[in-house]
Amino acid sequence: MPETKMKRGKAFFSISAVSKMFSVHQQTIRLYEKEGLVQPKRSDGNTRMFSEEDIEKLEEIIHLTHQLGINLAGVEMILQLQKKMKKMQADMNKMFTTTQQELSLETHNRKNLIKDYSQQLAIKKTNSATGFSAQKTRPGQENSTFKEWDIDYEE
Repeated sequence: MPETKMKRGKAFFSISAVSKMFSVHQQTIRLYEKEGLVQPKRSDGNTRMFSEEDIEKLEEIIHLTHQLGINLAGVEMILQLQKKMKKMQADMNKMFTTTQQELSLETHNRKNLIKDYSQQLAIKKTNSATGFSAQKTRPGQENSTFKEWDIDYEE
């Protein structure tokens, strides 16, 4: 019999399950919602349904308020700063990736340029070795070429 994989749906928790999970009163969780620190989804019957992300956020809020003694205004500020820092990190990562790609392209272009110059120099060197040069001209004959070893004899 072939094995079938079931799609696992997102887990949601009721306010009573969340309050037991963190050993806090349901009113405390409602207060966090009222202050805008957490926004649980609502069921068709208007029951609060907390996602795993909501649970993680509540865990952080409870840690800040109960263990560190930070008031709700401070928690709100911390959460806003964390959100801004995540955005800035994402922007920095994007900028770093873009710069890295541009540098890679520039390096590639420079290597090709150096390769082209090397080939041009090799051609000039080959011409010099055979005794011909397109670079040297006699005075008064700037557009004509001659052999490097041409000698003028006096009559």
